[in-house]
Formats: sequence, C-alpha cells, structure tokens
Amino acid sequence: MAGQIETVASPRGEASESGIERVWRRTVEAIAALGTVLIGVLMVIICADILARNLMGASLPLVSEGGALLVVTIVALQLAATVRAGRLARAEVVIVPLTARFPRAGAILQGVFDLAGAGVLGVIAWASIRVVEKDMVAAEFIGVPGIATLPTWPFRALILTGFAIAAMEFAARVFAALRKGTGQ
Repeated sequence: MAGQIETVASPRGEASESGIERVWRRTVEAIAALGTVLIGVLMVIICADILARNLMGASLPLVSEGGALLVVTIVALQLAATVRAGRLARAEVVIVPLTARFPRAGAILQGVFDLAGAGVLGVIAWASIRVVEKDMVAAEFIGVPGIATLPTWPFRALILTGFAIAAMEFAARVFAALRKGTGQ
C-alpha cells in the first residue's frame, strides 16, 4: 500500500523493522557504545591518577575537570539507549498495575511520560547549541594554561548529540504508541 514502510524480518526472529528503524536503532546503539568506550577512558584516567598520587605524591593535570566533563558526556550518550530499552527510572508502582488493568489508559500515561521526556530533552538540546557555539568561538578550555589544557567544545558537542538523540528516541516512542493505538 502507498504510504507504508516496507518491513523485513530480523535474523533473530524479532519483530520486523523497517530500514529507517534499523538505522535509528544502530545509531542509538553506536552512541551508547561510544559512551561505553568513554567509561573505559575514564577508568584509565582515574587509575593513572591514583598511581601518580601514590608513586609521585601529586595528581595528574586535568583529571578532576576532565572527569567531570566525561561523566556528563557518558550520561548524555547512553541516555537514548536507556530510554529505548525501557530502563529509565520511573514510578512503576502506578503504571504497571494501571496498564495491566486498563491497557489503553496505561498506554496514554506512558505516552504522556514519553512526550514530556521528548520536550524536556529537546529544550536541553536546543539550549546546548548556544553553549557549543560559545565554546567554539571563545576557544573555551579546561585546565591550567602552560601546564595542560583541553578544549571543552568536543565534550559539549557530544553532550548535545546525546541529548538530541535521546529527545528523538522519546519522540519515536510517542509516535510508535500513537501508531499502535490507532491500529496502524
């Protein structure tokens, strides 16, 4: 039929997904994987700092500032995958029994939650654009000049990307719920 997206069966017998859905899933998984790599980087930095403190009696430069930026970056990059997997913290004491007893009401409540998530993260992503622009134009950095510095814009750009993709994941969940509710 016209207007429908062609779906293909997945090799593992999962529900079929269109090419667009597959690309989106892989995008969400890729940014979450980048967040996982950054967790490894953060662990190496922290371990190196511990060794430096114990062997040399001094901390390595940029560890606290870089660590703080990395933690926020990791959270932002892994947020969309958390939403996609349905692992975001919420009050399930209300929604699970409501959905079991009144499926349509539960779906509506979940849709409202997803819509609010899309809105909040969309506003955060929108506001982050100006922060990234400012950091790039002003050449913002962390650290001590002459000892060690790092530009902040790459971290901020990854944070912006993570929040924007998480907002789109929430929006995709709203559209999927609407499609499901109308029987399409």
